[in-house]
Amino acid sequence: MPIVPDTPDVPAGGGDADQDGDRGAARLSGPLFRDETPQTPQAPKTPQEPMPSAAPQPAPAAAPKQKKSAGRDLGAAIGVGVGLGAVIIASLFIVKAVFVGVIAVAVVVGLWELTSRLEERKGIKAPLVPLAVGGAAMVVAGYVRGPEGAWVAMALTALAVLVWRMTEPPEGYLKDVTAGVFAAFYVPFLATFVAMMLTADDGAWRVLTFLILTVVSDTGAYAIGWRFGKHKLAPRISPGKTREGLLGAVLFAMVAGVLCMQFLVDDGTWWQGLVLGVLVAASATLGDLGESMIKRDLGIKDMGTLLPGHGGIMDRLDSLLPTAPVVWLLLVLFVGSS
Repeated sequence: MPIVPDTPDVPAGGGDADQDGDRGAARLSGPLFRDETPQTPQAPKTPQEPMPSAAPQPAPAAAPKQKKSAGRDLGAAIGVGVGLGAVIIASLFIVKAVFVGVIAVAVVVGLWELTSRLEERKGIKAPLVPLAVGGAAMVVAGYVRGPEGAWVAMALTALAVLVWRMTEPPEGYLKDVTAGVFAAFYVPFLATFVAMMLTADDGAWRVLTFLILTVVSDTGAYAIGWRFGKHKLAPRISPGKTREGLLGAVLFAMVAGVLCMQFLVDDGTWWQGLVLGVLVAASATLGDLGESMIKRDLGIKDMGTLLPGHGGIMDRLDSLLPTAPVVWLLLVLFVGSS
């Protein structure tokens, strides 16, 4: 958002009145003014009397140099991030079905945040109940039945949104159901690709690769952009993003991609990791910009306050959601689906 410069303060009464006042002050203090009572003239000071001199004024202290700030509680952000990471890793490698449940819970909370902000800021009432039920079912269907199950669940969820909204007055019907179908695609449908990664024999390692690459991409963008960023990437959408940060995201993700494809994914090779890293950095950046666009349209900074130091669940899913189908598709092309 462009910053509007502060308007100079204008004293009450306008400029002409102030000029008249200045002239009046000059008349009262100038050489033409005489008191009504005659004053006794004072004798001039003798040379022996030293003339008072003004004390030397100390030089103004230099303003302290401002340090760059991340803008969030870094300690809380790290603590929450470590806690979430522990839950994800434990559920991912102990019982796969539990991790599917973690995805479903994240989807439902994300839908609640998104629909709440839409209603608060725009008056759009996307029906949460069919979205939450259909979203959770979509994740499970993708895990059990693959892409076909995910598409069928998506279609049924959209139909449920259309029917559910018919129970209310027709005013705003079109915008409400449009927002509902958008929310169903944006949150649960994209998240279903994470569940579909999990169905492979090395599914846990594929999901871990997806998470590592996305987090490393975001970290590289933040670290390089914060330190060296000078050229804005998309100032009208996200003023903090820089081209240098995007380059950092690509480089970090490429290195992580090589390591993950070489050591974590079955039958993976290093050059596949390079391709994966480049596309993950691109999709993660676009996902972040996409949610920034939504939040700018809504006039908010964060989607929620559930995660201290991070914002809401949707503020953590912004780069993960669009990256999930990219990683799923590339891994299927590179090493197969099983």
